[in-house]
Amino acid sequence: VETGQGHYRFMVVFHTLFLLACVAEVFVLHRPFWGAWSVAALVGALIAQGLRYWAIGTLGDRWNSRIIVVPGLAPVTGGPYRFLRHPNYVAVVLELLCVPLIHGAWVTAVVFTVGNAILLFVRIRAEEAALGAMYSEAFADRPRFIPEVRRG
Repeated sequence: VETGQGHYRFMVVFHTLFLLACVAEVFVLHRPFWGAWSVAALVGALIAQGLRYWAIGTLGDRWNSRIIVVPGLAPVTGGPYRFLRHPNYVAVVLELLCVPLIHGAWVTAVVFTVGNAILLFVRIRAEEAALGAMYSEAFADRPRFIPEVRRG
């Protein structure tokens, strides 16, 4: 069962514009490479990709970019989902912040990070509603974005 079709088109356009904005800002505004800051941004972007592929690999054939729920299937709770409800969205947040900063495109980083926060507000509400009670129960003790450090 697919839900969230209304915002999906916007999401595709948004992410396409992000890639174009990264390139445009660097060339049009002559953004410099920031040395150590750029290297740190590259490391952040690589960490984001690692997290993304860990989430995708954990979901296996269930992964897709749309909100599609197969009724009766239990939610996936292994891999990065042991720590977070939405590890792929954490990867997207890191990516939209870090990728432009690799070459100093700070305007793109700010604009698309804020835009993505608005988009994720809509997206996560739609996704969690579609996944329903079984998901809510399975993830009741997990934070959405920032893993908790538990003692004992």
